[in-house]
Amino acid sequence: MRIRDLAGHTLCCASLVAIGSVLASGTSAHAETIDIGIGTQDTTTNTVTGGIIIKQLGLLDKYLPHTGKYKGVTYNVTWQNATSGPPITNGMIAGNLQIGMMGDYPLLVNGATGHATGNDTELVAVIAYNAQGGGNGVVVPKDSPYYDLRDLKGKRVSVPFGSAAHGMLLAALQSRNLPRDYFALANQSPEVGSTSIQEKRVDAHADFVPFAELLPYRGYARKIFDGAETGQPTFHGVVVRKDFGQKYPEIVTAYIRALMDANDWVRKNPEQAARKIEAWTRVDKEVAYIFLGPGGIDTLDPTIKPRWIAALKKDYAVLKQLDMIKDLDIDHWVDDAFVREAFKESGRDYGAQLASFANYQVQGKDTVCNAPVSNPSQAGQIWIHGGDVVPFSSPACTLEGVNQYRAQGKKLNAVYLTDKTLGIKVFADDAFYALGGEGTTNPDLEPFLLKRDAEASAKKSGAKVVNFTQALNAIGNGGK
Repeated sequence: MRIRDLAGHTLCCASLVAIGSVLASGTSAHAETIDIGIGTQDTTTNTVTGGIIIKQLGLLDKYLPHTGKYKGVTYNVTWQNATSGPPITNGMIAGNLQIGMMGDYPLLVNGATGHATGNDTELVAVIAYNAQGGGNGVVVPKDSPYYDLRDLKGKRVSVPFGSAAHGMLLAALQSRNLPRDYFALANQSPEVGSTSIQEKRVDAHADFVPFAELLPYRGYARKIFDGAETGQPTFHGVVVRKDFGQKYPEIVTAYIRALMDANDWVRKNPEQAARKIEAWTRVDKEVAYIFLGPGGIDTLDPTIKPRWIAALKKDYAVLKQLDMIKDLDIDHWVDDAFVREAFKESGRDYGAQLASFANYQVQGKDTVCNAPVSNPSQAGQIWIHGGDVVPFSSPACTLEGVNQYRAQGKKLNAVYLTDKTLGIKVFADDAFYALGGEGTTNPDLEPFLLKRDAEASAKKSGAKVVNFTQALNAIGNGGK
């Protein structure tokens, strides 16, 4: 039975008006929910601005669109943490993740696997890079007799298979004309490999950021190879499912703008950022700082530089020669349209940043030697326990600062210097030194991450190789 009273008629008209209003506004009566699954690597320090920092600071919410076709949309953002790239690739291929982050070699496998399975991805931005390859490395137990990759012939070496460190290791073997089976290679995750080194169940462990610095910092490992020795750029980047980027380009751009904000947040107060990163990831703040602090191993920069594309092609050739990757057209796979749009919307000059390889540097006044900190390659820093990170103008002045602070009874969290050969930031207590002019008022002190580099320098100059404690004593006894 149909009721046609006035009240019913009024209600009907009101309903029609409401429906017409909805249709006129271009929105659906049932608002769309957009799933955004983001695969992160929280403990991989040079991806934190693409993942954990955006999540913890709520930066993505600032930029997700809510107008036009996104009016009334509900966003279902999920964050899935992994310890390496391959699980993230699996999630993207399965359609559970739309955005992911990983290192150079895993990025290539991501692109090739996606193309082969009909789940194409695109490289849309970079998170952090080291232009020479620093960040990846090989460590041995602290008291190991091995100091070079060649010392590891037939030895037990573990690495996360499919990772950036795995690619580095393969490239290092190829560059030395060593066979792929030169080591007894085993697949171990960063966590398992770390335990294996600590318990001496392997002779060496190769890993990516931050483990080649983290394990020595924690006192039970020593680095014998750094990716910077390859001279081959390394970076972590952002990939998206191509179908997602085509359907929702504004969301991809929003994510990159959030990434840029996270980069700015780190650079604005790197000490505070390092403390927060430690709280969120359990990676020691001093280790986070060596990567992301001023003059750090990694440079935060989302632009996709031609040099990175060239590096990817070289990395791809390494994997292809070993028959470890499917076909991939790298030029077609890279898409910088989203990051260019993010720069445009932020009022920044993409072209200028694309051409720049500059990192922010240590600055300030050296109060020990009463000098400005003007040469980044000579600068040092001391992180005072419970206090600030203090800058110094040279390695000798830095170590004199260590002596003075210790004499005052102060505890030091970390001491940072720059490696003379590799040009990367190192922990001073893990370094080797070429010491010249011992016993003079101004001894010459050059820090090196690797013993062989210190020995080569000392041989040329007539200096001698000393460890951290001996270097401190030499500075303390200078002129006496």
